[in-house]
Amino acid sequence: MASASLGNGGVGSSRSVNGFKGSSSSVDWLGREMLEMRLRDKVDHDEDRDSEPDVIDGVGAETGHVIRTTVGGRNGQAKQTVSYIAEHVVGTGSFGVVYQAKCRETGEIVAIKKVLQDKRYKNRELQIMQMLDHPNIVALKHCFFSTTDKEELYLNLVLEFVPETVNRIARTYSRNNQRMPLIYVKLYTYQLGLKSNNSVSMERKCWIEDEIWVLVAQVGWRMGLWVKTHHICRALAYIHNCIGICHRDIKPQNLLVNPHTHQLKLCDFGSAKVLVKGEPNVSYICSRYYRAPELIFGATEYTTAIDIWSTGCVMAELLLGQPLFPGESGVDQLVEIIKVLGTPTREEIKCMNPNYTEFKFPQIKPHPWHKVFQKRLPPEAVDLVCRFFQYSPNLRCTALEACIHPFFDELRDPNTRLPNGRPLPPLFNFKSPELSGIPPDVIHKLIPEHARKQNLFMALHT
Repeated sequence: MASASLGNGGVGSSRSVNGFKGSSSSVDWLGREMLEMRLRDKVDHDEDRDSEPDVIDGVGAETGHVIRTTVGGRNGQAKQTVSYIAEHVVGTGSFGVVYQAKCRETGEIVAIKKVLQDKRYKNRELQIMQMLDHPNIVALKHCFFSTTDKEELYLNLVLEFVPETVNRIARTYSRNNQRMPLIYVKLYTYQLGLKSNNSVSMERKCWIEDEIWVLVAQVGWRMGLWVKTHHICRALAYIHNCIGICHRDIKPQNLLVNPHTHQLKLCDFGSAKVLVKGEPNVSYICSRYYRAPELIFGATEYTTAIDIWSTGCVMAELLLGQPLFPGESGVDQLVEIIKVLGTPTREEIKCMNPNYTEFKFPQIKPHPWHKVFQKRLPPEAVDLVCRFFQYSPNLRCTALEACIHPFFDELRDPNTRLPNGRPLPPLFNFKSPELSGIPPDVIHKLIPEHARKQNLFMALHT
């Protein structure tokens, strides 16, 4: 599980961030003053910790290792043996390891996440994954336990394999001195990983070269940033409203992408939790660059609005090509936020954590958004960013409100295509639970007419 850091390293730096920097004296003063807040410090970890399944022997992540387990046996299903051959590791962290494997019976490629069962930490990931069923969330196929010679117990989650992450795609554009197409930013953010090795497959190289060629020759960077933001918001609307879960670690590494269709899938629910009003939660959560300010203030009764803040950080990073708030420690993270948004008001501090209402912050003016991004962005893009980045959690837009924002109107146009000419991935195939309780006028904004007609046709013929 990702844990917050509120260390002293880098506090008060006046370094240039995304093309701007605050006044040296005021920012240095801000950093020194905030050290007196005595916010708790911990070492940061960028990775999460994350029916009775079978128990098998062996670690199983070594290349060529064969894992055999059984599936079925419940609800009248016959038991059957399934075997996987490990191909290579695609992600490691404090939570354990993720490796790519192939089912020997069917040839299907899967991802197997192996998580050490540490008695010091409560692991909710399996229970939460069993609750989820959504096109923008990575699917759990089945699971099993494995043991080692040291009598360590591991939970193995067999997941659908999605080859790319938003993080790797964004870094590829950055290395090529390109901005991610605005249509992709829209698509990925609407739909709302795992670290892997740095090797780039030939297929991926060809895809990147093709996308950049189309981008430069046909549409330019701006047309393309639209699509990614859309997917994040849809996935969050589902887990927040239908399941009641807060993900608590939204970041580019946890956003998987099919590089051909650009469908996004949210993964890694190792930090996720059902939030109960009045019940305290750990504040040392979420990777630093994407951490909401109330978490930095040590709030323990936060809401799903922390995921909304993180989504804003992802969207801004895709627009900028680099993190918007690159704090070097927990306190420095708050400094970076204040340098952009300005000093929070007394009322805003009260909404984040009333224990700090009387703390005297140096007064820093907010930085204009058009200077932050240094590029002309559509006004609706700036408006959505502003709705994500509110100090007061209750003033941030919800995931559903974000989905109907004008920023995503291009995605509702039946003539919109990806830069390479391919159609957009399915965006409006909502299931009944997703639409339950939503007013008709909101549904009308959410689902365009052409999609409503298609959904009706599919309902009548299935």
